[in-house]
Amino acid sequence: MRNLLVKIAYDGSRYHGWQVQENALSVQSVFQQALEKILCESVELKGCSRTDTGVHAREYAISFKTTRTIPAQSLVFALNRFLPGDIAAKSCKEVPEEFHARYSCRGKEYVYEIWNDPIRNAFLENRALFHRYPLDTEKMNRAAAYFLGCHDFSTFCTGDKRDPNHMERTVFRSEVSHEGKIVRFTVAADGFLYNMVRIMVGTLLEVSRGRFQPEEIPAMIEQKNRKAAGPTAPACGLYLNRVFYEGGEDVWMKKEI
Repeated sequence: MRNLLVKIAYDGSRYHGWQVQENALSVQSVFQQALEKILCESVELKGCSRTDTGVHAREYAISFKTTRTIPAQSLVFALNRFLPGDIAAKSCKEVPEEFHARYSCRGKEYVYEIWNDPIRNAFLENRALFHRYPLDTEKMNRAAAYFLGCHDFSTFCTGDKRDPNHMERTVFRSEVSHEGKIVRFTVAADGFLYNMVRIMVGTLLEVSRGRFQPEEIPAMIEQKNRKAAGPTAPACGLYLNRVFYEGGEDVWMKKEI
């Protein structure tokens, strides 16, 4: 029995997230169908995260066990033959038997992209949030810095069914940048709560508007009250950008603390 780790990228516009759902198209169901055509056996997939409807991934990790001997690189080519155009296999490698795409994960990095211009970009429909009014990225970046460190992020989540006494997460990177008309919020942490990044973005947009000041973020976190933060930004601009496991990637994370 081999344990394989496959990394994929996908445009989540037409999918109801990663996880299989009744009466809804998911990335997992499409990927599983393609994989089982190749392997001619049923496999149990372990995904690194449960992405929401409409969320994209530049790097999503999947692990599964198989008795087949197909070489890892050949599996990548075969997957890309059977997967639709909006999902692509990027890499595949054998991992230890105990490896689990979700539970072995040390952290993730998300990027939220905003098209900041009075005229919408037809090529970024469902791939970036359209925001027609000027954004104060310097002010937003100052606010984003307050997310760094270990905090209880209850204020920045909705409907999370996890133990309310275990809502602490450690954020290693949190910054706002811009490249031309694209504004990006990049955040990396050892884990994320439900809608955490999208609420962070909604709050940063309110900071730019002047509803909140950057220095109010710490008090917002301390309240542990969802109503204290800004709205939840739409899913269209959110990308799972990187997934971190033991090895060289952890060096990057430590540098960001």
